[in-house]
Amino acid sequence: MAKIAKHTFACNQCDTTYLRWQGQCTVCYAWNSITEILFNSTNSAVSQDQFSGYAGNNRVNKIQKLSEINIEDIPRFSTGFKELDRVLGGGIVPGSVILIGGNPGVGKSTLLMQTLYNITANMNTLYVTGEESLKQVALRAHRINLPIRDISILSETSIEKICIKALQKKIKLIIIDSIQVMHMTNLQSLPGSVTQIRESAAYLTRFAKTKDVAIIIVYHVTQNGSLAGPKMLEHCIDCSIMLNRDSDSSILTLRSHKNRFGAINELGLFTMTAHGLCEISNPSAIFLTSGEITSGSSVMVVWKGTRPLLVAIQALIDNSIIIENPRIVTVGLEKKNRLAILLAVLHRHGGLQIADKNLFINVVGGIKIHETSADLALMLAIISSMRDCPLPKDLVTFGEIGIAGEIRPVPSGPERIQEAFQHGFQRAIVPQENVPKKNTTDMQIFGVKKITDVLSILEKI
Repeated sequence: MAKIAKHTFACNQCDTTYLRWQGQCTVCYAWNSITEILFNSTNSAVSQDQFSGYAGNNRVNKIQKLSEINIEDIPRFSTGFKELDRVLGGGIVPGSVILIGGNPGVGKSTLLMQTLYNITANMNTLYVTGEESLKQVALRAHRINLPIRDISILSETSIEKICIKALQKKIKLIIIDSIQVMHMTNLQSLPGSVTQIRESAAYLTRFAKTKDVAIIIVYHVTQNGSLAGPKMLEHCIDCSIMLNRDSDSSILTLRSHKNRFGAINELGLFTMTAHGLCEISNPSAIFLTSGEITSGSSVMVVWKGTRPLLVAIQALIDNSIIIENPRIVTVGLEKKNRLAILLAVLHRHGGLQIADKNLFINVVGGIKIHETSADLALMLAIISSMRDCPLPKDLVTFGEIGIAGEIRPVPSGPERIQEAFQHGFQRAIVPQENVPKKNTTDMQIFGVKKITDVLSILEKI
């Protein structure tokens, strides 16, 4: 049967379709972004009957009661990295599709190569490279002293051919590096276009669900750190994680932004060495300040995913040269409007005025703070800097501050206190509702309800 070609036009920026070509997209207003797409009615590489359960077959699923569903623990297999398993929710689920992104050169390919080596001994795996040659991948493996005898690698950009090879070799884990260079043979648009990325990801997702094969897809990011490609790509996959590293830090953070099999906003920590990526077993010790005790520094307990972390926050108050326009600079504190509210509350209910002074806030270690449990620690650091009086080295704190000056409780209070006790802290200032009824530690815990209670405790200690 002859192939029947169907023509359409689509925008490479927003994926809006048109019946005919035009110079500017009427949705995203991009110029010269509309290209012609040719669809063929027959699939040139893989026929539909090669995949049982593939979209397009005649099987009809029956309707079931929710009570009839057999609830069992989802089977997982470990990646060999505890930090990566934590971010994924306990390991890789067979048949899941995982997106991993990050800036160029951050270490995505290195992490996946090490993960592949850890898993290869237990199952058949395949590393598909489309951007690099086989020699380049081999050089990376030799550079980090990684044994490569049992690692299977394929240089291919056709999605259909990759799936055929995976079926022949009975592969259980495929790594696609990267989705931006992959293409479908029945589409005439260029690799990296919105249509190619969308259709390639949808094809891989259906293949993973049908054949119970786990697939990890590497994708690029834009200048602002968002996903480069159609938004539909984030909806069709099961898990999306991001590997980041600040330019002035040696710590790599792995975060989950979407996870159907675990908690989101989970945090995994790595460091780059000559032998590849190494996971950090005790992250709280890295984020704590060391050396001489200085004013303007306090230690808080924040909650990241499923675990508490001890983080030091620093504040510096200086006289403003321009009285009419003092500066407020924050590094690591994501909610800047929250800081303005805390300064107003501190003035109204604490009697401390710093509106005419420069204020600089820094979170040690390059970690980003989003939750309100850091309010109390931030306020203590500001008070310490303003009075030029260091806080005790064994003091830790957490708590949310309301606009009326009250100290509100935060979730997982006992776990936060236990984490601080394990790192040698002996005193804690926490909301009154977070004080445990039975103190299982030797810590001296101060429960506070208002800002005035905090100020009175600081006078005593």
